[in-house]
Amino acid sequence: MELGGALAGRDGHGAPWGLPAPAVAAMSSVSTPGPLALVGSGEYLPQMAEIEAGLLAGRPPRYVQLATAAVPDGPGVVQHWHDLGRAQAERLGVEPVVLPVNNRADADDPALAAQVAGAGLVYLSGGHPGYLADTLRGTGVWAAIVAAWRDGAAVAGCSAGAMALTSSVPSLRNPDQAATVGLGLLPHLRVIPHFDAFAARMPGLASRFLLPHDPAVTVIGIDEDTALVGGPTHWVVQGRQSAWRLTMDGREQLPAGTSVTTATGAAGD
Repeated sequence: MELGGALAGRDGHGAPWGLPAPAVAAMSSVSTPGPLALVGSGEYLPQMAEIEAGLLAGRPPRYVQLATAAVPDGPGVVQHWHDLGRAQAERLGVEPVVLPVNNRADADDPALAAQVAGAGLVYLSGGHPGYLADTLRGTGVWAAIVAAWRDGAAVAGCSAGAMALTSSVPSLRNPDQAATVGLGLLPHLRVIPHFDAFAARMPGLASRFLLPHDPAVTVIGIDEDTALVGGPTHWVVQGRQSAWRLTMDGREQLPAGTSVTTATGAAGD
């Protein structure tokens, strides 16, 4: 299969998944994509180890980790995520591969992109979703991540990482800021992470993701320590709490164990 046409998610510039044309052409023959995970919070923590182990099951014991979304918070925060990621990999008995992608120059570094090859799981951790999307979109590292996923690797995004995998990323921190063009792997979704915490503190939050109304887009809230696993359109809720399907008419609770079908139009359809 080719990545264009019906299979392609599009970023805001018309390119499939934000990939350069040569990368798309080189990926015309692919195997079955791996699972996806959209995580509300808790990456690399013991309570989420079972979910991360499930994503790695049957795949190479190579755990590729990017803390790019945390770069605006400073090197100390980035190092914190690197340390947590390595500890989780040790807990799971797999190899940690920390990719220090701090800017677009790093994201276009062929040596860093090459380290994605052979991954069993690629994980985008939390922070600033707009910065993450702007840093990876259209780069060699992102092309390598998509290639690994198309070849069977699992890909997970937590909090900012989950938001950035969609095609439009509203700002949680600055309500008046325009949405950022996402990475477009899941163009039919919008994701609100930390939903239990944000819904309590910001009652108008959901409307920012629902408007303008688009029937082709499913808006999903994901509670902390909880994940949607599967994809691109068929998922199972895993973890401690619930996911929530949001519409203009209200919200539907999706407890752990619930199977969920989201709108069509995903990259893997």
